[in-house]
Amino acid sequence: MNWANNKIIPSVIEQDVLTALSFYPELNQTPIRFVFKPRIRSSVMQAQPVFESLLGNRQRRAYQINISSLFTLTHTAIPIHQLPSEIMIGWIGHELGHIMDYERRSNWNLVRFGVSYVFSTEYVRKVERIADTFAVERGLGPYLVATKRFILNHAELPQAYKDKIARLYVSPEEIVEQVRKLEQAEP
Repeated sequence: MNWANNKIIPSVIEQDVLTALSFYPELNQTPIRFVFKPRIRSSVMQAQPVFESLLGNRQRRAYQINISSLFTLTHTAIPIHQLPSEIMIGWIGHELGHIMDYERRSNWNLVRFGVSYVFSTEYVRKVERIADTFAVERGLGPYLVATKRFILNHAELPQAYKDKIARLYVSPEEIVEQVRKLEQAEP
């Protein structure tokens, strides 16, 4: 299968993106742009529908995953594409989980989603869990655990960012438990 179908991917992260996409065959025909941004407010990556595509037919919806071009540490910054592949695949896999969630929603529901995400911490927790669940169900659990441990245990990441991740996102231990339950349920 051609995982790059309908995708725009910067060459420096192409292999990691294609690996993450390989866990989501349902997104093979879905138009997705991966775009480096100089800065994303309080985030490293962010999946969102392309606004213009919300004005038309749901089947023609397109998405964009914004990626901070720099991974900012306490005293320095490194280009995001220099992070280990395992970390990038986990991060991108999580964002693709958001796109899976968006695909289930109507255009109007996505507008409400955006408003709720901005104004409700509880809603953020809920949708971050949904994105991680999609990723775990598709086999990305070990990548998610590696990414979350990388963030939470990285000595040079700002403490405020680590606190936000710990407060709003599923913990690595909980993802390990989700993977264990999924494996036990398999025949």
